[in-house]
Amino acid sequence: MTSTRTKFYLDKQRAKWSGVCAGIADYTGINVVWVRLAAIIATVTFAFPWTLVAYWIAAKSADPKPIELYGDRENQQFWQGVRQSPRRTVRDVKSRFREIDRRLADMELYYTSSNTQLSNEIEKLR
Repeated sequence: MTSTRTKFYLDKQRAKWSGVCAGIADYTGINVVWVRLAAIIATVTFAFPWTLVAYWIAAKSADPKPIELYGDRENQQFWQGVRQSPRRTVRDVKSRFREIDRRLADMELYYTSSNTQLSNEIEKLR
């Protein structure tokens, strides 16, 4: 997966400092408030210098998020799902295609059957 939609970006639009927490929130689909809270708790309680070093490295090494990366909210949720669980996303997409295929088969059966009522309606339109 080398798509630009599956890459980690800094989210400068929702950034407080450099956009690392907002980028993590965008990447995982978690609310940005919870990511920031987890970062503060990790910094204060666990490993003070290491979380700041990791934050600084992420801020310097990641690219800023393109403004129109996803297009709309539905597209953004889809790509977050791809990053979280690619297998589940593939299963969901397959399920959608099966449903579309079933509906198309039903329509094809309806229009190609010997439906006299439909034939009469079509003839009336001519």
